[in-house]
Amino acid sequence: MTRDMRIDRLIDGLLAERQPAFSFEFFPPRTDEGERALFNTVAQLRELEPTFVSVTYGAAGSARTHTLDVVTRIRRELDIEPMAHFTCVGADRDELTEVLDAIEASGIDNVLALRGDPPNGADEFVPAEGGLAHGSDLVSLISSSYPFCVGAACYLEKHIESPSLDDDLRYARLKVDNGARFLITQLFFDNRLYFEFMGMARAAGITVPIIPGIMPITNVDQIQRFTSRIGAAIPPALLDALLTRRDDPDAVIQLGVAWATLQCAELLAQGAPGIHFYTLNRSPATRAILSALRASKPWEKAG
Repeated sequence: MTRDMRIDRLIDGLLAERQPAFSFEFFPPRTDEGERALFNTVAQLRELEPTFVSVTYGAAGSARTHTLDVVTRIRRELDIEPMAHFTCVGADRDELTEVLDAIEASGIDNVLALRGDPPNGADEFVPAEGGLAHGSDLVSLISSSYPFCVGAACYLEKHIESPSLDDDLRYARLKVDNGARFLITQLFFDNRLYFEFMGMARAAGITVPIIPGIMPITNVDQIQRFTSRIGAAIPPALLDALLTRRDDPDAVIQLGVAWATLQCAELLAQGAPGIHFYTLNRSPATRAILSALRASKPWEKAG
């Protein structure tokens, strides 16, 4: 019997067995050395039996091709179900369908549909001539013309360009109405945000699985830059603890692993369908966290 490769069905099967879905996000490296390091990382994380892995998407032609190359190689060599990120940055409809045709021809079954960040450091997103303006438009294009399982993003602290969280909820609902079968959240460090968003999402009629996105902190300056750019908040107590350890990299990593482990354990104990780890192409922190979760099984406490 052929194994079902659609992520929505994999998640549904795990939920039926009261098991969580664990997944990892990677970005395509720019050098041969980086690619060797990436596949070493993926091979190490494979031992923890991820439900799927995802690979981010470049805005230029060569970067787009590299994403597809990495995704197909992961599936072929490591037998892990991959998901290709796909954005509408800098491409018209014909160019989008050309890439989607290539993804379908490669045998990939899963796509994460994202609008994408403004190109080249621009202050705001401007769609390409003849292109798409919103992630929900891309979800609709894919779902109406291709057999992929489509995932999409949602934002617990609202997208940095969104007027309000209520607007973001409407956008998330539109993505689901247009064919998204699951949502992955932007990274966050305060679980209260996830639980409150879940209540609002369910009240708004969003019924698909909403997977928390977690990034283990390994570098203080890096996480401050990243959260500032995307509009995510670091809880004051966590930030204070990080700043006192800024000059001790090992202590920062230990704190980041401990915080993320506690965060994931609470999320799973309260019924989250899984965890999506933003790995930054590194394995030690994620391996430590997921190994602890696999051993303690906090999801068995979920009501």
